[in-house]
Amino acid sequence: MIDDEFPRAEFNIEGYPTEDFLVLVEKHQPEQVTLVPDDPAQATSDHGWNFAAEAAFLTPIVKRLKKGGFRVSLFSDPDPAGVTAARDTGADRIELYTGPYGSYYSDPARAAKELEKLGKTADAALAAGLQVNAGHDLVVSNLPALAKRIPALAEVSIGHGLTADALEYGMAGTVGRFLKACGW
Repeated sequence: MIDDEFPRAEFNIEGYPTEDFLVLVEKHQPEQVTLVPDDPAQATSDHGWNFAAEAAFLTPIVKRLKKGGFRVSLFSDPDPAGVTAARDTGADRIELYTGPYGSYYSDPARAAKELEKLGKTADAALAAGLQVNAGHDLVVSNLPALAKRIPALAEVSIGHGLTADALEYGMAGTVGRFLKACGW
């Protein structure tokens, strides 16, 4: 259904890089693989990688995935200081963890602080040669400010927000609303 309605859509598999996960990725051949530091049993991501501390673990995994032809993104906290270590793993992108930004959206002052941390991290990533994705608790109402602060945003990962909106607006209508919110 997705391929028929949205032929330009890409397949991204996100998860913790166990051997089983890597075999699944190699079997299903997504365009992108996003590696998250969470326990495989955890329901959702709540933090990014500590790139400096996990470099020896991540680097061979990123190399394996890139050898398989996959674009690799690493889940990242909003921390500009960590971007160089992320790049040094060989990854193509980081995905900014936007959970705090999403949860503070009803508090404009706190949301603005979170947005600026995300923006500074994106600026550092772009300067380091990485592309920038974002994801977690993103909805139509908080995407415009994020897209304005990070105009080079390559991709946003929308989960339950998209599904919930699709119940009201249909899938095509919802995707259109999210694209418009991003300015795409």
